[in-house]
Amino acid sequence: MSLKIFFKADVSPVPTVLSPLGYSILSFWMFLITVFSVFNNSLVIVVMVRNRQLLFPMNILILSLAISDLLMTICGSAIASVTNYYGQFFMARELCVFQGFTVNYFGLVSLCTLTLLAYERYNVVCKPMGTFKVTIRRSSKGLLLVWLHCLFWAAAPLLGWSSYGPEGVQTSCSLAWEERTTSNYSYLVPYWFFCFLLPTGIIIYCYYHILISMRKLNLSVENQGGRSRQHEDRRAACMVAAMIGSFFLCWMPYAIVSIIVIILPDLHIAPLLASTPAFLAKTSPVYNPIIFFLANKQFRNSALQIVLCGLYTPTAMVPDSDSEVSVVEDGTKRLAPNSIQPEATS
Repeated sequence: MSLKIFFKADVSPVPTVLSPLGYSILSFWMFLITVFSVFNNSLVIVVMVRNRQLLFPMNILILSLAISDLLMTICGSAIASVTNYYGQFFMARELCVFQGFTVNYFGLVSLCTLTLLAYERYNVVCKPMGTFKVTIRRSSKGLLLVWLHCLFWAAAPLLGWSSYGPEGVQTSCSLAWEERTTSNYSYLVPYWFFCFLLPTGIIIYCYYHILISMRKLNLSVENQGGRSRQHEDRRAACMVAAMIGSFFLCWMPYAIVSIIVIILPDLHIAPLLASTPAFLAKTSPVYNPIIFFLANKQFRNSALQIVLCGLYTPTAMVPDSDSEVSVVEDGTKRLAPNSIQPEATS
């Protein structure tokens, strides 16, 4: 079978929007994102698989997040680095639709998994002691719901409710935000609400109440004669800020441009401006493993051992330092005034 079926070099090219230098910069940027994302998320997967003691319920969600981020990178950034090198999406229409679907699907899975993580951490921290327990079965059910929910929204354009096509500078494919039809708007409006606005609201609500609950608990411990936890509070606040900040950095510009296109259909947005949020959203798979690496000492030790080929010797765990904020890192519940232990798995 001829490769021209998938790589149609003989089709009429779309007029270039950027200069060759501009496309080269985008290609190099997408290449860097691909390399770092593949390395970071592959490392998370390898560490989890090789260290079964890390596979407690909350980290099952982290593993799923790494898988969806890795697949999003392979289907999105990796292809974009090649198409930007050539200055156009030179592949067949079928591959354009495939890229649009996969990037949309795995991107939604990652976003909704982050939402599920925030919700489960909220339940662990803010529910009364002993009334809530995270199990592997519960985490698996939550992930199944996430993947099916995202599959519905990603597959709908394949069945005629909206569509996929080239976007912005014409080197990557996504939802047809510029298509001015009633059918398209009937998809984009609920899509924007259920796939961005609602998850964003849940994430903000959950992490806000997590910080409030931790602060109240620590004040209670101090009033009973326990040691001050200002350092742990600051670290937990920094981690929450990193989680929410990276989320907004990657997805907020894309969401803003999308809603502007929906509300003001006659507004013309320059192709480069329209593409920038999409390329920024493709960087999201890079940040999540870094936050997890910095936050979780047990994972960090295991990762360094793999990267340094066994030359790294882990330091002893200090219960009153790193494990103090594991309530935010991995969703474990505080069982005693000066300790946090992981939930039992099932």
